[in-house]
Amino acid sequence: MAIPGPGYSITMRIAAPPSASAAGDLTSAVGRAGGVITAFDVVESAAGLMVVDLSANALSADHADEITDAVNALPGVTVRKVSDRTFLVHLGGKIEVTSKVPLRNRDDLSRAYTPGVARVCMAIAENPDDARRLTIKRNTVAVVTDGTAVLGLGNIGPAAALPVMEGKAALFKKFAGVDAWPVCIDSTDTEEIIRTVQLIAPVYGGINLEDIAAPRCFEIERRLRELLDIPVFHDDQHGTAIVVVAALRNALRVVKKDIRDCRIVVSGVGAAGNAIIRLLLHQDPADIVAVDIKGIVHRGREGMDPNLAEVASRTNKYVQAGSIHDAIVGADVFIGVSAPNILTGADIEKMNSDAIVFALANPDPEVDPIEAQQHAAVVATGRSDFPNQINNVLAFPGVFRGLLDAQARMITDEMLTAAALAIADVVAPDQLNASYIVPSVFDEKVAKAVARAVVAAARDGQHVAGGAKESAATS
Repeated sequence: MAIPGPGYSITMRIAAPPSASAAGDLTSAVGRAGGVITAFDVVESAAGLMVVDLSANALSADHADEITDAVNALPGVTVRKVSDRTFLVHLGGKIEVTSKVPLRNRDDLSRAYTPGVARVCMAIAENPDDARRLTIKRNTVAVVTDGTAVLGLGNIGPAAALPVMEGKAALFKKFAGVDAWPVCIDSTDTEEIIRTVQLIAPVYGGINLEDIAAPRCFEIERRLRELLDIPVFHDDQHGTAIVVVAALRNALRVVKKDIRDCRIVVSGVGAAGNAIIRLLLHQDPADIVAVDIKGIVHRGREGMDPNLAEVASRTNKYVQAGSIHDAIVGADVFIGVSAPNILTGADIEKMNSDAIVFALANPDPEVDPIEAQQHAAVVATGRSDFPNQINNVLAFPGVFRGLLDAQARMITDEMLTAAALAIADVVAPDQLNASYIVPSVFDEKVAKAVARAVVAAARDGQHVAGGAKESAATS
């Protein structure tokens, strides 16, 4: 199922005989080893030697070694150096701080720093809300993690999580013009994390919690929302939920079903699954059946923590018990945020006609997408090498752009729903089909549409600071 991709891309500096067949020999060796060539550049050519830079995508680090060995085994060929192109991207980090104002002479310095800056400090001391207008607070987000649930890597710690947080900050800037900064906290103590974020909050207009393991993430988010006067957003929960609801809205349009008639199975009731269920309930589905590693979640099941008990109280109206294989029978929609390969094509065949399957476990989905496509009308994954990628990048940049523009003090389910509907509506009716239910992450209309929707929802709910001005997203 997996194919070579840019995440494992290498460039080999190769010395080879300058024969007529040299290029063909090199490319054939890479192909036989299962690599996908992306570039072939002749660096040097002389009477007795040709030096080539050959770039190729691989399946894994071990596969990249196999490709290199295959090239090295050719007669007269030497691989002088291998560069991992992913590591090259990360050398020295991916983000930086730059000044927005010129500092060319003494006058500039006197206004940007001392003595002029003292006047601005005093203005903020007299009216603290002016910090949103006169400092970076108006456009800055903290990306906070403890490194306990990083991508599919698990608990790797705050330092190892930093490349992910840097990438997140880069995406904020690229897609929404938001200045974000990684805050990797060297503690897994819930109280320490809450207190740390509380202490640094004056700098920021919003807090994006990232890759914090459940169930602590629920408590951290809840408490910070109570303590702070800026919005707190856990992307693993709410970003995922927004995009899932957006994609489902359009998938149901494709199969011409009403969510109020649909039975939805959600596999995985951690951070993402919990939030998906919560946001889906606002859409009034016929029923939601949640499933975790112990089977179907239902009222009366022993050993449930408070979060799971809350899910049980709001779902599974017929109190069904059993396994995921029992839950899937007769379902209209399957949403997986759990573990790879827990279902087969035979399971999907037992769903209702025109079924919708969102198998979002990464990198390996809950069911092989190729098998699922044989029985379901619409299939989505979290992967970039299949249609309908459910990607949080569609949500969080625009959500925070809107929150910052509205000078929002909190985030509500109404804002999350507004963001989901905005993403869905970026796909025009004449574009919508089974292989295109969400827009591209590179569609510039997405973040602007989401920001406008969030601003409108924030103002309708009056969850904004005094004196909030018209959103940049609407101009």
